[in-house]
Amino acid sequence: MGGVVEAITEPAVAWTGTITVLVLAFFALFFFWRSRRARIARDQVMARERKLQRQFEAVMSSTRDGILIVTQTDEIALLSDVAANVLSIDREEAVGKPLSRLGMRVVDDRMRPLLLREAFGIDSNDLTSRIIGVPGRRGADDIRWVQVRARVVEDGLDDGPVTIVTIMDTSGLREAAEAISRSDAQFRKAMENAPSGMALVDLEWRLMEVNRAFAEMMGSTVSALRSVPFSSLSHPQDLHAEQDQLERLYSGAQNRFNVEKRYVKADGNVVWAQLDVGLVRHAGGAPDHYVVQLRDSTDDRMHSEILAHRAMHDPLTGLANRTLMQEVLQELLDQPDPESRVGVLAIDLDGFKGLNDRFGHATGDNALVHVAGVLRAAAGGRGTVSRIGGDEFVIVVQDPDCSKALYDIAGAIHEGLRRPIQVKRHQVALHASVGIAMADGETVDGGAPALLSAADSAMYRAKSLGKSRTEVYEPSMRAASERHTGLAAELVDAIERGDLVLHYQPILELRTRTVVGYEALVRWQHPTRGLLLPASFLPLIDDRNLAVALGMSLVEQAASFLANGPSQTTWVSINVSADQLGDSEFADKVLSAIGRYHLSPQRLVVELTEASLVAPNTRIRHELTELRNAGVPILLDDFGTGVSPLSYLRDLPVSGVKLDMSFVAGIPEDPAGARVSRALGALARELGLATIAEGIENEDQAQFLADCGWRYGQGWLFGVAQPVGALRESTPEYTSSLIDPRPTEGESAQDAMRLNRD
Repeated sequence: MGGVVEAITEPAVAWTGTITVLVLAFFALFFFWRSRRARIARDQVMARERKLQRQFEAVMSSTRDGILIVTQTDEIALLSDVAANVLSIDREEAVGKPLSRLGMRVVDDRMRPLLLREAFGIDSNDLTSRIIGVPGRRGADDIRWVQVRARVVEDGLDDGPVTIVTIMDTSGLREAAEAISRSDAQFRKAMENAPSGMALVDLEWRLMEVNRAFAEMMGSTVSALRSVPFSSLSHPQDLHAEQDQLERLYSGAQNRFNVEKRYVKADGNVVWAQLDVGLVRHAGGAPDHYVVQLRDSTDDRMHSEILAHRAMHDPLTGLANRTLMQEVLQELLDQPDPESRVGVLAIDLDGFKGLNDRFGHATGDNALVHVAGVLRAAAGGRGTVSRIGGDEFVIVVQDPDCSKALYDIAGAIHEGLRRPIQVKRHQVALHASVGIAMADGETVDGGAPALLSAADSAMYRAKSLGKSRTEVYEPSMRAASERHTGLAAELVDAIERGDLVLHYQPILELRTRTVVGYEALVRWQHPTRGLLLPASFLPLIDDRNLAVALGMSLVEQAASFLANGPSQTTWVSINVSADQLGDSEFADKVLSAIGRYHLSPQRLVVELTEASLVAPNTRIRHELTELRNAGVPILLDDFGTGVSPLSYLRDLPVSGVKLDMSFVAGIPEDPAGARVSRALGALARELGLATIAEGIENEDQAQFLADCGWRYGQGWLFGVAQPVGALRESTPEYTSSLIDPRPTEGESAQDAMRLNRD
C-alpha cells in the first residue's frame, strides 16, 4: 500500500513542482515585461522632457523679452539669457540665490529708488506693466530703462506658487521716442520762429498749423487760420495756380514745387508770395500732409516791375524808350491791315542845343520834361509817346482814321509848345519839327525801322524848310534817309581805317589850376563832311561788335598819347559803355596796351557811362573788377543822375566820380543845385573817392566847386577838346597833381591818391 501511495505520490509531487516552476517563470516574465514597458515609457517621458526643455530654452533665448521666475521664498528659480543681459548680471551666479542678494540699484521713472521685490512686482499679481531703471553697462550713471510685468502662478513648482516676471528693454524705444519728441519740438520751434511763413496743410488743402510769420503775412492770427481752406486766401485770378502741381506731387511725379502767386490779406490788400510745397508721406508711402513755405515776394515783384519799367522807359521823362517804342510799332505792323490804321510822328526840338548851352543841362532837362507833357496831352491816349534820345521823340499811333489822328496830334504839339516855359527871369519858347509817315506796303515789309526811317526823313525835310512845321513823308525824301543809312555803312570802314580819332579836354586841379589829366572824346574825321561830333554817328553804332572794335581802337590811341607825351604823370580817361564790356575782351585790350607802352596802370582811366545797364554780379561787373584789381581806376560818369546812383558806389569797383554838368550849370545862383553839388561832393569824399566836376563854364562855378571840396574840374572855362597836335602846342608841359601825394586842404593824402591805388 505504501508502495502504491508512494508510486502515486511521486508523480503528483513532480507535477506540482513543474507547475510551481511554470508559475514562477510566468510571473518572472510578466514582471520583466512590465518593467520593460515602464522603462520604455520612462525613457519616452524623459526624451519628451528633454525636447520640451530644448524648445523652452530655444524660446527663452530667441524671445526679445527676458524671463525671471522667483519662488515664494524669494529664490531665483530661472533667469533667461535675455533677462540676464538686460539686467547686466551673471546668470550662473544669480540662479538659486535670493532676489535680494543681487545687489542691484533700481529706480522708478522719476528716479526714486525701489526695492527689488517691489520693482519686479513679486507676489502682486499686477499684470500692469511698469517702467523701471536698472544699471547699464557704461558706469554708475548709466541707466537702462526696462518694462516689467509680473504674474503669480499658484502651481508653479512643487514647493508652492512662483512669480513669473517678463522683462523688456525699452531703452531704444525710449531714446527713439525722446528723439522724435526732440525733433518735433525743434521743428515746431523752428517753424514758430522762422522768418518766412510756414504751414502744415492736410490732404484736403486745409491749414492745420501755421506760424506767426504766415499769419502776419495774411494779416490774421495763428488761431484764426487753423482749419481754414488754404485756397480761400488766394487771389481770385490765382485760385487754381497750384492745382496741377499738387496733383503731380500727390501722384509722386515730383517731390516738391514752387510757384509765385497772389494772396488776399484780411484787410483786402494783395500780397505776392513764393509758394513752396513738399509732401510728407507715411513709412509705407501713403501721403499724409503737405509742408508749405510762403515767402513774401511783393517787394521783389515790385522791384522787378520797376526795373522792367526802367528798362523800357526814359528815366528823365518817364516816356517809352526806343526799345519799347520799336516793339510796340512792330506789333502793330504785324497785325492785319496796318496800312490804314498805323502811323508815326518823329519830333525833334528846334534850337535845343542853344538852350542847353545858354542855361545849362538842368534847364534843358526841365524843358524835355515839359515837352514830354505836351506830347502826352497831344496824343490823348491815341498812341505810344517815346523819347528815343536827346531831344528826339516818336509817337506811334493806331487809330481807325489814322491820317486825321496824325494831323490832329501834330497840330496839338505845335499849339502846346507855343506856351513858353519860365527859365529864371526869362520866357523861353520851344519849337519842334515834326515828320509824319503812314504805314504802306513798303514800310510794312521793312518793319518798324523802315517806317521810323520814313518819319525821320519827313522830319529832316521840315527842319530844312524852316523848322517849327510838319511834313509828311513822300518817296522823294528817301534819298535823305539813304544818306543816313550810308553814313552808318561808312562808319564800319572808318573804324578800320582809323578815321575816328580822339580829342582831349584838360582836367585841372581846381585850387592850383594845374593840368592833371584829360578826358578822351571821340571825333570822326570824315573825308567829305569834315569833323563830325559823336552825336552824329555814335547813335549809328547798334552792333555790339562794332562798339567793341571802336573801344579797342580808342584805347590804342590813348595809350600812344600817354607814352609819347612830355609828362609821365598825366592820365587820360576813356568813355566806356556797358555794350563794350562783358567778355573781358576790352579789359584784355586795356591791360595789353598798358604793358606794351610801359604805362603805369593808374594813367589809363576807364570812365563808365550808362552805369544803369550794369547789374551787380554780372560779367560786366567782374570785368570792371578785373581792371580795378590790375590798378586801372574806374570813374563813374554823370554822378547824381540816372537810376539809383548810390547803389553803383556800393556794387561797382568805383575809384572816383564825375559830377554831372546838369548840377554845375545852375550854380552858384541856383540854391537847390548848389546844395545838391555840395552834398554829392561830401558823400564822395566820405567814401574816399576822387571828385571831378564837369561842365564848368565860368569862374564863379569853379570857385564854388573848389570851396565845396570838389578837387578836379573840366569844362569850357579850362579848354575845349583838342587834337593831339593842337594840345601840345597850347600846353607844352604837363603836370599832374592827381599822383602828387600832397593833399589839398581838408583832404588826406590817401584820398588824393585814391585813383592810383589798388
